[in-house]
Amino acid sequence: MIMPKTPVIQPEQSYTFSDYFKLNFAPQDILAYFGVSLQRRSLQLPQYSGTLDRLTELKSRIEESLPRLSLTSEMARREFLIAPVLTDILHYTLATLNIEYPINVNNQLKGYLDYLLQNQQTFLVVEAKNEDLERGFVQLAIELIALDQWIESEQPVLYGAISTGNIWQFGRFDRQTRAITQDLDLYRVPADLNDLLRILVNILEP
Repeated sequence: MIMPKTPVIQPEQSYTFSDYFKLNFAPQDILAYFGVSLQRRSLQLPQYSGTLDRLTELKSRIEESLPRLSLTSEMARREFLIAPVLTDILHYTLATLNIEYPINVNNQLKGYLDYLLQNQQTFLVVEAKNEDLERGFVQLAIELIALDQWIESEQPVLYGAISTGNIWQFGRFDRQTRAITQDLDLYRVPADLNDLLRILVNILEP
């Protein structure tokens, strides 16, 4: 791997999570500053096998609203696509949901987490600004690195997802090997809503 001569992150400079979304450096170079490697492969995440009693209703509501929904609006993506999925996850898992959750690890790892779900497991969701999944994943990775230092849980792996509302992509942070994996599989809403919900429930179920 080619390593830059000078660090892509300036130690004396202050960075919020959203600042990493704006950086034009290679994702692996940004993560290397924090001693973390980046892998890209299919995660083949296990799925919950139980009954999803709200799935049909949720899919119908999303299918009805999508043709009339402007996805260029951040508020629309949050309220009509991301929030309904997450509130149903609360129903299935009894997790708690924190919105715009503030954390401050240090000068390079601070800011607000879009959505943080917690019970015995911790799961992070970041909304992709401007529907840019690639840059959004860098921000997700940085927030997973920050969560690793922020929470006291012994959970060996931290999971997260980046979402444009109608497209979701998962990430996994192995806390021991310091490796973040970017899932090559994308989940589309509403087409892959069943698979998406079953993965989310499986990660968070008590």
